[in-house]
Amino acid sequence: MADVLSTKRLLIDKANTTVVIAVSLAVFLFVFSAVSTKTFISKAGYQNRVIAAKREAREQLKDDKEAVKKLRKSYNSFVSTDPNSIGGSRGGLDKKDGDNTKIVLDALPSNYDFPALATSMESLVATEGVKINSFNGTDDEIAQAANITSTNPVPIGMPFELSVSSDYGKIQGVITAFEKSIRPIELVTLDISGDREGLTMVVGARTYFQPAKSLNVTTKVVR
Repeated sequence: MADVLSTKRLLIDKANTTVVIAVSLAVFLFVFSAVSTKTFISKAGYQNRVIAAKREAREQLKDDKEAVKKLRKSYNSFVSTDPNSIGGSRGGLDKKDGDNTKIVLDALPSNYDFPALATSMESLVATEGVKINSFNGTDDEIAQAANITSTNPVPIGMPFELSVSSDYGKIQGVITAFEKSIRPIELVTLDISGDREGLTMVVGARTYFQPAKSLNVTTKVVR
């Protein structure tokens, strides 16, 4: 009798062990499948986001290539116009001559160059036959070095003060020259002293330069 009970207990223990192993294996397979499925879904979602980002970049690249073609065509048309935008000859050497790109750069330089400004203003008023007493301003080139390029450029003022002497007619001609200058000149102060035959005019004014536009090329991490 004892042998029969012992045999039955062994069979029961064996059956229990088998059940435990089977359940453990089933749990392991379930957990493994769940983790694998989650990982697969996560990777699939990531790959889909990468593919979508690549498609978006490809479409943007196509648009950019078309924009470049249109820009090149517009630029060639703009630069080849003769006479230029201010009525000068495209290939001439006079002050009003030159292609339109030169005109634009002369009108609104892309960097802060005070010595060039002084030379330009002195040459402008010298044509009126006046005596240039002084040309003053601040050579702020070092401080403006950070404004060489910008993703969103805006005009930056370059203040200066000019003093000239002559008769009334020539002094008036200086104001007219400022008005006709290709560079934008904003008169801030104007002081005239003396008499009709001998006047001294001190002009406080401001012209501008505009930093070159830079392309803000960035990278995007797909998560």
